[in-house]
Amino acid sequence: MTDKIRISNRVSQIPKSAIHEMTRLSKKVDDVAFLSWAKPTSGTPDHIGEGAIAAIKNGLVGGYSENAGIVGLREAIVKKLRRDNNIEADISQILVTVGAIEGLSAAIMAIIDPGDEVLLFTPTYSTHIRQVVIASGIPVLVPTIEEKGFALDFDTIRKAITSKTKALICCSPNNPTGTVFSEKELRELASLALQHNLMIITDEAYEYFTFDGCKHFSIGSMPKMKEHVISCYTFTKTYAMTGWRIGYLHADESLIPQITKAHIPFAICAPVVSQYAALAALEGPQDCVSEFRSHYLAARNLMCERLDDLDSIFAYQRPSGSYLMFPKILLEEGKDSMVFCKSLLKNGKVSTTPGIAFGPSGESHLRLSFCVSFDEINKAFDRIKALFA
Repeated sequence: MTDKIRISNRVSQIPKSAIHEMTRLSKKVDDVAFLSWAKPTSGTPDHIGEGAIAAIKNGLVGGYSENAGIVGLREAIVKKLRRDNNIEADISQILVTVGAIEGLSAAIMAIIDPGDEVLLFTPTYSTHIRQVVIASGIPVLVPTIEEKGFALDFDTIRKAITSKTKALICCSPNNPTGTVFSEKELRELASLALQHNLMIITDEAYEYFTFDGCKHFSIGSMPKMKEHVISCYTFTKTYAMTGWRIGYLHADESLIPQITKAHIPFAICAPVVSQYAALAALEGPQDCVSEFRSHYLAARNLMCERLDDLDSIFAYQRPSGSYLMFPKILLEEGKDSMVFCKSLLKNGKVSTTPGIAFGPSGESHLRLSFCVSFDEINKAFDRIKALFA
């Protein structure tokens, strides 16, 4: 008789992904109205695919690239950072990654030792919490202030910092709430990091999708933060390239070799064909980004209108960025968001994501994605209204 295979504690303690569980269950339902996954339905713009095809035809994608990524792509990223993020960079400060996710994972592995504490502002993307756990760090979940649009709570943040705190992860625009942390908030966060010698790791996946006059601010643009920020970006959201799995990070040149040590065993390099697609994205027309933003703004407004019509069921904070929102469920059965979402899927044929996936402060909420067609939003809300009428 053989002993049972033992799984590491750091992995076995991670709960099953509620996001992917709802996706799995949704595939069993015919004609589901799908609002649960942050995946654009618009499709990747043609010129990006054409760039990849040209690279294939020219025999450029059959081997590995440099670990850091092809030089031409890193040069284009440097120009983008200067133009759009006010970050003065050099290609020695760029690492091309397998989406922002792998970049975040490599950054966390490079910074965190077992037992180090990492602050995360909840509700936050569940993968960030898991990345800290896999690195044998301790996630410290600091709730935001919901009634103020999920704003940062600096009194609580200060109390959460201990001698074991090593870093904090900041996602803005935020997944799942759609909050865009203001420049004032982020500068105050930067000051705290300097005061306590902390590293800030940013997730700026939704940087181009802000609304109502809100502006995205990159902490990495602050010269005094040069050695204290690892800024992670992705092509996934900006150019509707979820399947291409391509992103990048920016950090001080002293940090890149250390992050690369984690990047190599994770990936060796980002997919080369995707790197050429990303280069085509940056060097090609940018009209698609504006078009996506306009659609998401209109879709957000439509979703808010539909939620207003269900004000006895949901209360919400209007998202100022991303293509996500995070309404609170007012019904008694909404106290368990997973049970509520499964019931909504089974009885209403609407797929959403339970708020508990984004930390304890996300309970009694659900995440809705509006990166879909107007028809999909209306179909979902017609069914929700009929279910609770």
